[in-house]
Amino acid sequence: MRFFVRKHRQTPAIIIVALIDVLIVLLIFLMVTTTFKQQQPPSLKLALPESSQGQKAGANESAPLIVIIDAKGQLRLGGGADAIPVTEDRLKSELLAQAQKNPDLRLAINADKNAPFGEIIKVMDAAKAAKIKMINAFTKDARP
Repeated sequence: MRFFVRKHRQTPAIIIVALIDVLIVLLIFLMVTTTFKQQQPPSLKLALPESSQGQKAGANESAPLIVIIDAKGQLRLGGGADAIPVTEDRLKSELLAQAQKNPDLRLAINADKNAPFGEIIKVMDAAKAAKIKMINAFTKDARP
């Protein structure tokens, strides 16, 4: 007499396809929710004036020398994080030195829209005294 009958059980199996699907969903979730590192913000927060007629600088042109004028009227020479604070006299001497090195030097004025207009004129006068022929100004696009 046999009272106990053993059934053959299959060994448990892990369904790999389902695990891969879950892994892909987690990967997509992490990619969407992760914030990517943005470029380093500029050292100064400037509110540029708007212009609907502004032109984009060409990629093949040489980079201009940048003069930054903040809302308080302080001058900085150079662009980005390496901009150095300068006085009006030092700006004149730096512009003269740069113009002697490169006769085709271009100057770009990056002025806050609340910057004193007198400071902008002083920078333009210093550029003309250094015989810099190309003077541009940075603006933001006013077109929607």
